[in-house]
Amino acid sequence: MREYELGLYEKAMPAQLSWKEKLRAAGAAGYDYVEISIDETEEKIRRIYMSREERLSMIYDMYETGTPIRSMCVSALTRYSLGNSDSELRSRGLEIARGAIQLAEDLGVRIVMIPGYDIYYGESTVQTKQFFEENLEKVVLFAASLGVLVEMETMENAFMNTVWKAMYHVRKIRSAYLGVYPDSGNITNAAVSYGSDEVQDILSGRGHISSLHLKESRPGKFREIPYGEGHVDFEKVIRAAWSIGVRKYVTEFWYQGSRTWEKDLSSVNERMRRILDGQIGV
Repeated sequence: MREYELGLYEKAMPAQLSWKEKLRAAGAAGYDYVEISIDETEEKIRRIYMSREERLSMIYDMYETGTPIRSMCVSALTRYSLGNSDSELRSRGLEIARGAIQLAEDLGVRIVMIPGYDIYYGESTVQTKQFFEENLEKVVLFAASLGVLVEMETMENAFMNTVWKAMYHVRKIRSAYLGVYPDSGNITNAAVSYGSDEVQDILSGRGHISSLHLKESRPGKFREIPYGEGHVDFEKVIRAAWSIGVRKYVTEFWYQGSRTWEKDLSSVNERMRRILDGQIGV
């Protein structure tokens, strides 16, 4: 048994695959678990309304393949942000967040990641920030009732692009069920922009970070950058996260039509395992 777990973001695989096929592919590529996506498309949002039988089928798939789903990315809260100035969108966001947490509890998912946006498609104001804080607390209290951990991901805009900014909300709400889920690409871009250090940023979340997204980026570009073609120092950020007890990592990248996607999964796994295995005993 390894001293850490390495997960795979669901969207690194072709969308048309069944859950059993996705789980098998992740396991075959060497991953310990899969991170399920609840994005802003209605297709993915419908997952939170799945029947009991559909949820049970997913559990069977996990047991049959030996690869579990252990974290969840609720990026639907980008469009339906918790601080949205539109009350209908804000209410839908709260409904989605609660539904996602309930789904997580049913499937055995430990961590529900929500994006650190008060609002994305609109202007951030004092009011949107207040709405976000109020609804975040509601979400965390609901998660606490089910024993599910909610973690805020560091994003690309100024509202929450660093661990330090996310920790403001952790300290304000003061719940064991709220933490931070740093994105290595986003915090690296923030460090370059601010002239700061991503290592110190990670260390500021000591005791409140359970997982780290391993994502590549470039200055001003935040996604779909192939590993090795950006500026993220993965050894540096992993070493920092490891030093404060983080033992769960997820490779975050996207399937873009490659015919060798299964080989790509294995290649990324091997790249990150080399770094992670190097931390053991340090």
